[in-house]
Amino acid sequence: MTENFVQLVFFVTLNRIYVNMADINFKAVRERPGVGEKASQSAGDLRWDVIELLFFAYRDFVGDADEVLREFGFGRAHHRVMHFVRRYPGLKVADLLDVLRITKQSLGRVLKQLLDEGYIVQKAGDSDRRQRLLFATAKGEALVEKLAGLQTDRINRALRSMPGDSGAAEPVRQFLRAMIDHDDPDKVLAEILASPRRSGKE
Repeated sequence: MTENFVQLVFFVTLNRIYVNMADINFKAVRERPGVGEKASQSAGDLRWDVIELLFFAYRDFVGDADEVLREFGFGRAHHRVMHFVRRYPGLKVADLLDVLRITKQSLGRVLKQLLDEGYIVQKAGDSDRRQRLLFATAKGEALVEKLAGLQTDRINRALRSMPGDSGAAEPVRQFLRAMIDHDDPDKVLAEILASPRRSGKE
């Protein structure tokens, strides 16, 4: 008697779960030009040098401010909120969410602390009382300018190390502007791109 055996093979896909998965916007990544397409560069053509230099430059750039922020019980999220509120008085909460690309819940926690401790004030709009407009207080302005001073010192040191340092800032600005998605509808970003040398005084 001959018996026929059928071998069944099941393939199971195991999906890795990351703790910060909720913070990743896969739809935005897929829709960004050039992302999700087959890479045209070989491994040897990848810009590891610039990628890693950007990582370490950013690490130390924000690190200068981190030390001061810790003294106030603040983190980088507080710094970002205060920075843009200081730079753009009357900034709407909705526009701030667009700039920072964080959830309302995340912004709410940070904003409440800054409001409670007197670094930011919130006012209703003149034409639309439902609007929530944000302004930095004198206390908030002083802290933002202290942090910006530390970061400016690092930028200036780097510029002085470059050939022809008197005009070195413009190529740096051009490079950074080129790194930004130009189809971004962000209103604040549009103003920054239109006036890259916007002064600190309004």
